[in-house]
Amino acid sequence: MPRSAALKPEQVPADSKSTLDAFTKNIGFTPNMMATFAASPIAFNSWATLFGSMSKALDVKTRDSIGLAVSEVNGCNYCLTVHSFTAEHMARLSADDIILARKGHANDPKRDAAVQFARKVIETRGQVSDADLKTVRDAGYTDANIIEIVALVAMYSLTNFFNNVVDPEKDFPAVRPAGSI
Repeated sequence: MPRSAALKPEQVPADSKSTLDAFTKNIGFTPNMMATFAASPIAFNSWATLFGSMSKALDVKTRDSIGLAVSEVNGCNYCLTVHSFTAEHMARLSADDIILARKGHANDPKRDAAVQFARKVIETRGQVSDADLKTVRDAGYTDANIIEIVALVAMYSLTNFFNNVVDPEKDFPAVRPAGSI
């Protein structure tokens, strides 16, 4: 049961309205997470700006794979439903690729290095080893790309933590629990 109610359109603060309306127009509906997050214009608009900027980082398959890996580690069922849906419908990842990403891997060797590195970043709270950095660099990622991976981990963790706290009603298809994948 949600711990915080999604705002109805007339309840959305004026300073969140244009951002929420843009997401609604782009997605085709208003996800419950966003309708809840919009209660704080400062936090919601800051996240939306970061989200927009990070949509230019790396490629969509790598971004969605990182989102799945981070959400799995953080135990965020809401984000797992969202990222599984977007990974399938937008990034065109197969069901097997989605499960692999949740486990912190990918079929593509370069993407695999990024996803493994992202998982190490979240699991170690950023205390990665020199060998971890060498592995991701050897896969072809630049220092700028590594910074983007860290930023994606932070961005996905923000929504994971938010959704774990407020537990919004799920509005994407359910995913199998981690123990069954």
